[in-house]
Amino acid sequence: MNMQQIYLDYNATTPIAPSVQEAMLPFLCEHYGNPSSTHSLGRAANAAIEDARGRVAAILGADRDEIVFTSGGTEANNLALQGMLLRDVPTKTGHLVTTDIEHPAIIEPAKQLERLGIAVTFVKANSQGVVEPEAIDAALRPDTRLVSVMHANNETGVIQPIRQISEVCHANNVLVHTDAAQTVGKIRTMVGELGVDMLSIAGHKIYAPKGVGALYVNRSVPLEPVIYGAGHERGLRPGTENTPYIVALGQASSLVRKALDESGDRMAMLRDRLLARLRGEIGPRLGLNGQKSERLPNTLSVNFPSVVGADLLARIPELCASTGSACHSGLTRVSPTLAAMGVTPDIAQGTVRLSVGWYTSEEQIDRAAELLIGAWESLVN
Repeated sequence: MNMQQIYLDYNATTPIAPSVQEAMLPFLCEHYGNPSSTHSLGRAANAAIEDARGRVAAILGADRDEIVFTSGGTEANNLALQGMLLRDVPTKTGHLVTTDIEHPAIIEPAKQLERLGIAVTFVKANSQGVVEPEAIDAALRPDTRLVSVMHANNETGVIQPIRQISEVCHANNVLVHTDAAQTVGKIRTMVGELGVDMLSIAGHKIYAPKGVGALYVNRSVPLEPVIYGAGHERGLRPGTENTPYIVALGQASSLVRKALDESGDRMAMLRDRLLARLRGEIGPRLGLNGQKSERLPNTLSVNFPSVVGADLLARIPELCASTGSACHSGLTRVSPTLAAMGVTPDIAQGTVRLSVGWYTSEEQIDRAAELLIGAWESLVN
């Protein structure tokens, strides 16, 4: 059966934009030189990387020499956390503060640091999914080196008060990192406005390929590499650069920078249209996670009453979306983010995350709403 897929999972990954693919292709074929080589092919590759570095810096309001290219958001996060907390190994001093709603790319490195003897505090979010600056302030200690709080949550889209958190931390001489994988290209991510010292980017969230990312590192931040080799990327990320993917990230950064305001307004319209359609039929029993918080313009995390989200989506094979819980052996495991917000298992089991993007149409939104309502009604009746 030929079904027209409706993709509402842009928070998971985005398709590669046509101009991004076009920009990277020459560096897979004719421009194959090693960027460290001094001959013409090497110089061409190096020039392309530096051009991309400037493009990534522009979307953050940073200087190009403050951008370190990585293999993705996970590596960028590991470099930020481990590179800061493991600088004085083997003394293992220092303290890390993060939160209980972070992506595993922060939670797991933090737990590894704990296993290595580093003190870690996981600050709780409130019922609306917001990490309050006062809670961060209360967690700080004299030996706190770094606070890492995501810019926006990947599940709920709730935006964190990073500027206020940065002010609290800097007043105590503590550095701040934010995982901005979900915000770059959707809302403003200027590092000067946010007040952060480090910021992580994932290319595949902004219409570039999977396998490339970047870490903004303020030039005053002392950081230790987590892998060792030659002196690439200021010595922080050794290894021959992935020129095609770095070029792609640069082009994608330029695209999302130019489209930021217009695309943000359009995505918010589509998100709100979808919510209105769903609530028009299901009513107020359809819960909205983070309803009272500022949220990403593209993200809708809703709780369908009296059903399991996975069962709901299983009835709609043409719709690509995500759930807020995992089902194993008949049991529902609530996501850590929803659990941290106090969402009970009976409500969380019905959570579905619907995230729109550049290529989402109004027709797709209306069709998705129709399919979701139909599937829900078939399960509850």
